[in-house]
Order: sequence, then structure tokens, then C-alpha cells
Amino acid sequence: MLAARPLILLLAILVASSNGANILGLFSSHSPSHLIIHMSVAKTLAEAGHNVTVVSMLPPKVTHKDIHVIVIPVTDEQEQIIENQMSEMASQRNSIISTLNRLMNGMDVMIDSQADLLSHPQFQQIYDTKFDLMILGYFLNEFQLGVAAKLKVPVIIDWMSAPMLAIDEFTGNPTEVSYVPNIGTTTTHPMGLLKRAENLAKHLFIKYMMSVLVSKSDKIYEEKFGNDKTLPSLTEAKKNISLAFVNAHLISEGPIRPLVPGVVEIGGIQVKDKPSPLPKDIDEFLSHSTQGAILLSLGSNIKGSSIKPEIVQSIFKVLSGLKLNVIWKWEDPENTPGNSANILYKKWLPQDDILAHPNTKLFITHAGKGGITEAQYHGVPMVALPIFGDQIGNAHAMEKAGYGLALDLLSITEDSLREALTEVLENKKYGEAIGKFSALYRDRPLSAKQAVLYWTEYVLRHKGAPHLQSPAVHMNFIELNNIDVHLLIITIVVLVILLLRLVVKFVWNKLCSKAKGSSKNCKKQKKQ
Repeated sequence: MLAARPLILLLAILVASSNGANILGLFSSHSPSHLIIHMSVAKTLAEAGHNVTVVSMLPPKVTHKDIHVIVIPVTDEQEQIIENQMSEMASQRNSIISTLNRLMNGMDVMIDSQADLLSHPQFQQIYDTKFDLMILGYFLNEFQLGVAAKLKVPVIIDWMSAPMLAIDEFTGNPTEVSYVPNIGTTTTHPMGLLKRAENLAKHLFIKYMMSVLVSKSDKIYEEKFGNDKTLPSLTEAKKNISLAFVNAHLISEGPIRPLVPGVVEIGGIQVKDKPSPLPKDIDEFLSHSTQGAILLSLGSNIKGSSIKPEIVQSIFKVLSGLKLNVIWKWEDPENTPGNSANILYKKWLPQDDILAHPNTKLFITHAGKGGITEAQYHGVPMVALPIFGDQIGNAHAMEKAGYGLALDLLSITEDSLREALTEVLENKKYGEAIGKFSALYRDRPLSAKQAVLYWTEYVLRHKGAPHLQSPAVHMNFIELNNIDVHLLIITIVVLVILLLRLVVKFVWNKLCSKAKGSSKNCKKQKKQ
């Protein structure tokens, strides 16, 4: 009987695999870090026996033997425009506002290329396959919901950070401006008067920018799907969104953020249950780092060569003078910042696996959401050098939480960097603080992978999850903000006031008539 158990288990696995759903992952963001998050979701589903097809514009770093990947790259011209824009951003100060403005103007190729993807002959073959679900990696591409409408499948949105305005609108999640900082506001809690005013101003600006995006998306949707009169409008297609996966966790984002049932936190989805074996050179380098090692990575979007040479040299001089070894993500192995026995340059790094290594003592990061999450999970303190987008806010929050220090990349000096590194490495409070956070972050009822698998299969079982949608999804602006109710109340109040005036005037006239108009007030009233 005991010997039969492995066979029963094997049969159960085979049955589960044979019953796997056909899932389409449409991940067209130009950011490799976004793709890591999306592909980690796809990998989780493939490991559970589902048949996953992914369409991407970049070759993914996270893969699985059972994921069918279709890469449709941008044109050389589009790639050059994106690279030039990223280089410009690396040499100037950026906020979330300026980043959004750039995305809508100089970098609108990042939107247009995602639209062009839909007409590519290779992509058109997608419609020849029967899918059960589409997971849309969101990045200014809501017009791609037309693909799900055409395939007649429910949709799960996958977003690489905490819920922001667009995700809130997709799911009917409340945007509480008075106490939830938006993606462009750096603050601590509770927010004072000026911070709440700043938060509101930025919220209104982002809402305006989103309205511009919606208008652009409507035009693209009409262009790509308008000829098929059986398809819904983009507004109606949005109502087909069952859930949104967000790369967040209440411990990292703060329990202040309200979430409707249609928003599922999967923070840390890219973190492996068990680190993968490191490449031989990195493994040996870290193993010999008996005094500890530092990992330096400024993300996948900005190349090291895009940073001002004098800043790169300041960083090199400080790092090369340390007793600790340094692994530095640098894209051009033929043209490095300099040679030093304690520095290993690598074009691409298995970041999560390196941060999991016991000899990694510090992470110098651009404060991207993915890197911050991995460092927090593994309990590695940080020195942040944010560049654009949400990185500024991430760095500020990290510093305020006591997990490290943040510096301004453009004004960094050898002294300021050396002081920051010394402080974080030698002061135990940073390691202790992030160690406590790591324990809290891991303590959850479902792991990120378990949450992805459960909720994806939930949507598959019920062929969509409209019953989980907030009523706000189906309400227009006037209804959602009770403008009609307010107008009704104002109308009633005005009518009551007018009626009261008429009643008072009527009663007054009656009293005057009985007094035969003898009083001075009655005579005065008659004159009026």
C-alpha cells in the first residue's frame, strides 16, 4: 500500500498537467526589470502544469522549459530612440512628473511600438490558438485589452509595483489621496498639511496625464480593433479585468493602503524559494570574499556608460579602495571604469541569487522596485542612487525605514559615497532593521507564488471573476463621486429655502391684512 503512494502522486501530477489551461502572457514592456516580474508569474504557472505562451519584445532572463516564448523586438530605430532617452535621463534630475511627461512625448515610441506589435504577422498567429486566460503585463498599454476581447477570455493585469492610479481605475480600488502617497510623493506618515497638498496636486497632474493616455489608447484601440463590430469598446473591455496582481506587500507598502478583493499582492514573486547555483566566476569571487562583498547594480534600463564619466570615476575610486570585494553590473566589458583586484564586472547579474549569498553585505542600488524587494527579502542593507520614476520615492522610503541611506547620484562625491558606505557597513542598526523587516515580509498566509497560482486558477475555474469586481468599475464619474446626489441635495435645499420664503411672505401678508396694514413694518413691506 505504501509503495503505491508515489505512483498515485505521479498520476495526480500527470492529470493536473494534462488538464493545464492555455494561458497567454502579453508582456510588451521595454523594461527588462518589468519582464522579470511578469515572467516570474508565468514561470509559477508553468511549474504548476499550465500551458503558457508569452509574447514579449525582449528576450526574457527568467525562463522555463514549458513556456513558449515569442519575441517580437522593436525596430532598430525605435530601440535607438529609447536608448537615447534613457541616457538623457541618467544625466539629469528626474521626478515621476517629468518621467510621465517624457513618456507621453519624447518616449511615446514606448507606447507606439506596443501598438505596432499587434499588427505584426507573427503576433496575428496568436488568434489561431484557443486560450483560457490572458495575463497582461501593464505599462501604458491598456489598448491591448482588445486581444483578450478578440480571444474571448478573461484578463488578469500584472503590475510591477504597488497600485497606482491606472490600476485603481481598472479594479475600482479607492485612491485615498489624503493618507496614501501616490507614486510621485515621498513622505512619512501621517502626512502633514503641506504634504497632503503636494500629494493632491501630483494626483491631479497624474490624473490629467492618465486622461491623455486614455485618449491615445482609445485611438489606438479603434485603429487596431475598430473594424470588428463584434468587439466591445475599450471602456467596456476594461470591465473584463478579473484581477490585478501587484508587486507589493502590506509590510513593505504600509497597511494604510486599502485594497478591494480584485487587487492581489504578490510582492517578491521574483524571489526564488531556493537560490539557483551562481555562475562559476561569481561563486568563486563571493566565496573568497571573507570580509564581505558589495553588489552594485543601477538597474536594467540605464547603462553604466550613460552616467557622467566623472561620477563613474568617483564611484570607482571609492570602491577600489575598499577591503571588501565588489560585483559591479557593467555592460561593456571592454571599456570598464578601471581595473582593480577587488572588483568583478559583469554584463548581467543573477541579482536575487547574489543578494541571497551570505557574504553579500551591502547593495548599491538605483532603488528600482524589484531590487529593493529582493534586498529587503534577503535582509541586505542598501545605499540608493535613484535616477528616475518611482526610484526616488523608493529610496526615500527605504532610508526612512532605516534600511540604508540614499544619495543624489548627480551630486555624489568620493567623500559622500565613502561616508555612506562606511556608515551602513559599520553601523549595525541598518542590518538589524532590515533583518526584522525580512522576517515580517516572509511571514504571510500565502507565498507570492501560492497567491499567483490560487487566484489564477480561481479565475480559470469560474471563467472570470466579475463577482469580485468593485461596483466602482461599473460606475461613471458622476455616480462614483456622488455628484448627482450632491446636486439633488443642493436642489432640495434651494427649493426648501424658496418655499420657506414664500410661506413666510404669505404668513406675513396675512398678519398684515388682519392688522389692516397699520404697523410700520407692514407699510414698509408693501413699499418693497
